[in-house]
Amino acid sequence: MNNEKMRVVIIGCGRFSKFFVPLFKAHPVVEKVYVCDLKKERQQEYMEKFGVEGYESYEKALEDKSINAIAIFTQRFSHGRLVINALKAGKHVYSAVPCAVSIDEIKEIAKLVEETRLTYSMGETGAYRAPALFCRREFAKGTFGKFVYAEAHYNHDMSIMEDAFKSSGGDDWKKFAGVPPFFYPTHSTAMILSSMPGVYVTKVAAMGYEGSPRTDIFGRDGQNHYDNPFANEAMLVKLSNGGIARISENRCVGWRAPETYISQFYGTNGGYEFSVANHHLSTWDPERPGLVKMRRVTDELQPVEVSKMIKEDYDSAIQNISEGFGFYATSPIQPLDRLPKEYEGLGNGHNGTHHFLIDDFCRAFATGKLSPTNIWAVARYNIPGLVAHESALAGGVLMDVPDLGNPPADWEVLDYTK
Repeated sequence: MNNEKMRVVIIGCGRFSKFFVPLFKAHPVVEKVYVCDLKKERQQEYMEKFGVEGYESYEKALEDKSINAIAIFTQRFSHGRLVINALKAGKHVYSAVPCAVSIDEIKEIAKLVEETRLTYSMGETGAYRAPALFCRREFAKGTFGKFVYAEAHYNHDMSIMEDAFKSSGGDDWKKFAGVPPFFYPTHSTAMILSSMPGVYVTKVAAMGYEGSPRTDIFGRDGQNHYDNPFANEAMLVKLSNGGIARISENRCVGWRAPETYISQFYGTNGGYEFSVANHHLSTWDPERPGLVKMRRVTDELQPVEVSKMIKEDYDSAIQNISEGFGFYATSPIQPLDRLPKEYEGLGNGHNGTHHFLIDDFCRAFATGKLSPTNIWAVARYNIPGLVAHESALAGGVLMDVPDLGNPPADWEVLDYTK
C-alpha cells in the first residue's frame, strides 16, 4: 500500500488532456494537480479554466521530490522517451496512447517498471469499451468456446483529425500527421486482446493503402517525418491461443463512427457481431442440433438513451452514435459501481471510458497493484502494430512478433470490475 497522496503534473495542455484534469482533481487519492505546457498561453488557459496551478517545465517536475506522478498528454511520438525519463526520476506515470513508437522504448519501459515497481498505466480506451467488456465477460463464461476469429477497427479520417495536429504541430503539422496508422494500433488490438487475458500476437502480415487523397500528408518523398506512404493499414495476426484476428487502422476513409469497435468475435460455440448500432450474440441451440440461437444484446451495450432511440428512430440514433453519444453517457455493461462517488456527474468521453482509466491509475498508485493497462498488457497491444508496419512496407511479409511476457508473478493486477 502507498500511504502518500498523489501530486501529479499533467504534461500537455492540448485538445485532449482537458477531459482528464477534472478527473484527476476529483479523485480521492489525488492531493494536488499541476498543468504544464511548452506553450505558456495554453497552460494559463488551463490554470484559469480548471483552477489549478501551473508548473515551470517537465524537466523541473522530474527534479522536484514533492512531485510523485506525471501524466503525459503530448504528441504520440514523444510518449516513450518522456515515460522513460519520468520512471528514471522515480515518478509514477500515466500515459496517453500509444505507449511508444519503438519496440526498444517499450522494452525499456517494462524493464524500468519491473526494477522500480513504480506504477505505469496507459490510457487505452479500448479496454473499457462496451464490445470488449461484453466479449471478455462471455469468453470467461465459456459462451464462445474455443476462440476462432475476430475483427476490430479504428476508423479516424484525417479530416476529423486536422485541428488536433494543427494545435500542436503548428505550421509543420502535416509532417506529424503522416504518422503510420499502425504506430497507433491499440484502440483496435486492445479490444480483442483484453477480451482474452494472457493471449498475445505471435505472427503478423500486413498491407498498406497507398494512393491516398491526402498525398500532401502520406508518401515517401518527404511528406512526413516517418517516410510513411500509408494512410490505411490492415493486418492479419496469429494469436497464442491458435486463433486469428484482423485489425484495420484507417486514416482516409468515409466513415465517422463508431470509430472503434469489434465487428466480429467468433468461437467454436458462439459468436458476437456488431454493425453500426446493433449488437448480436449467437450460440448453438440445444433443442435444434445444427442451428444457433440469435439474440439481440444491444440494450446491454448501448447507453439507455441511445438504445431507446434505436427502437424509436433508428436514423436519429445512428446519427447520435456518429457524434459520440454524449459526453456523459455510459454503457450498462461498464462497471460503474467501482468508481469513486466523486466522479458522479463529471464529464466522461470515448464512450464512457475516461473515468475508468484515471481511476485505474490512481488505484494502482494507492494499492501498489498493477493497473489493468500495465506495461506488459499494453506492450501486447502496441508491439504488433509496429511489426505490422514493417510488414506492410515489405509488401506483406509474414513476421514474428516479440512478446514481453506476463507481469511478475508476485505483482497482482487490479480487478477491472471492482
